[in-house]
Amino acid sequence: PMTLKEYLYTWLNEYRKNNVRKNTYNIDRRNIDNHILPYFQNIKLNDITPVMYQKFLNHLYEQNYKKRTIEIIHTTMNKAMKTAVRPLKKIENNPCEGAIIKGQDEDKVLKFIDSEQIPVFLKEAYKDGYIYWIFFKFLIYTGMRKGEAAALQWNDIDLKNKTVNINKTLDFQPEDEDDLFGDTKTFNSPRTITISQEIVNDLQFHIKFQNRNKIALNDIYRHDLNLVFCRNDGNFLPKSTLFNSFGRILKRAKIKSLPIHSLRHTHAVLLLEAGADMKYIQERLGHGSMQITADVYAHVSKKLEQKNMNKFEEFMDKLNS
Repeated sequence: PMTLKEYLYTWLNEYRKNNVRKNTYNIDRRNIDNHILPYFQNIKLNDITPVMYQKFLNHLYEQNYKKRTIEIIHTTMNKAMKTAVRPLKKIENNPCEGAIIKGQDEDKVLKFIDSEQIPVFLKEAYKDGYIYWIFFKFLIYTGMRKGEAAALQWNDIDLKNKTVNINKTLDFQPEDEDDLFGDTKTFNSPRTITISQEIVNDLQFHIKFQNRNKIALNDIYRHDLNLVFCRNDGNFLPKSTLFNSFGRILKRAKIKSLPIHSLRHTHAVLLLEAGADMKYIQERLGHGSMQITADVYAHVSKKLEQKNMNKFEEFMDKLNS
């Protein structure tokens, strides 16, 4: 009989590699190498019982892993075991079925920067560095994913017609140069969006800024990548520097800690506050399902309701004073 280890590596190579996004494949591989195999060691594939698997999940919980992390590890194992049952018929039943994941649900609150806080955020971003300022401002004004914005090349942008064509995403951890650009996240992600005059102006300034770097660095500059947002030498922005910069800016702007992805939600909130409808927002953000857009919407309507309520209360206070 096959060991779990043999099976999982076969599954990775035959069923995951080149069939799922590279990022997804890497997550599966990490989960198998760092969590699943160290725990189960040399067990035979068909010796894993539901009770044994439940003990594994409980063990992760006792190691203080976040519920979300355990869910991601469980997803890898569950998918692998599903394939082992069907189509492969290597085991009768999936030992992961019906397992329970302990832990607190992360608060499902939508994370975004309040519109009132955006000017202070951008001011602090500018202090942190011009390139961070323009990159984060662009995310707030377009709602693009950070990987989509980081992958933009100048030929994706039409300043005259004020459009951006979103057709790829940057892999921040490429194994080699050929893997730098990947497909957008989902089937609905490739899209063309319009940008405001303000962003067009920023980009026109940015071209001049970049041209100075190109002239100064000449043959060191990565002209071939043709990136819009890049380091001074034309190379792509590393995820860690973006991540660190974002943290520093939030701290200085006295905004609670948020992921960079929250800028995408921030854009959705701004659109809603400006009165845009759901269908438009869904298309602009390249959301696969109305559900994500609806979650944003439900959250924002609460915020707008609160604002309107405050306005109403202020109005009544004035009347009564």
